[in-house]
Amino acid sequence: MSRRRLLGLGLVVLLAGCGIPADDAPRPVPPPRGPFPTTADTASADTAPAGPATETLCLVRDNRIVPVPRSVDRPPTIEEHLRHLFAGPTTAERDTDLTSALPGAVNAVGVTLSASQARVTVDEPGDDAGRSDEVLAFGQIVCTLTSRHEVSTVTFLRDERPLGVPRADGLLSAQPLSRVDYAPLIAPQ
Repeated sequence: MSRRRLLGLGLVVLLAGCGIPADDAPRPVPPPRGPFPTTADTASADTAPAGPATETLCLVRDNRIVPVPRSVDRPPTIEEHLRHLFAGPTTAERDTDLTSALPGAVNAVGVTLSASQARVTVDEPGDDAGRSDEVLAFGQIVCTLTSRHEVSTVTFLRDERPLGVPRADGLLSAQPLSRVDYAPLIAPQ
């Protein structure tokens, strides 16, 4: 045998002995130990890009929901975004007749994100609320939160149970809501 052929045969034997042996039947492979973060766990201000951003707040003018872009120093967390909405319009926005239906109509106490659904916890409105435009208030929240790329629907909870809220058609719904449910109230852009 030639030296070259002998070297090739030796290489084949060497490589054949360096693999994972084949099993006669499939065998279970245990998963690696967790926990592993979910998309919702990792979507936080720490992972958001730094620097200026635009957030959309849905305010009210002439009984219509108006999406208003605002420049912010950094992308807000979902909690900050909701807090900005509840703070209401700025002086400059009020000068253009923008208002909010939220004060007295809805008292949101928190928001969490589960998959692509924002879950907003609300308190019972006070006895002196006196607001009749709840549909606009809930529409403001839904339209604002669904303007975020990671939110497709919004549900409302009271005492950890689903809360029926008014849609644009006047019907109450405890199901996940989206912009479509308030489309007749959204001002054209």
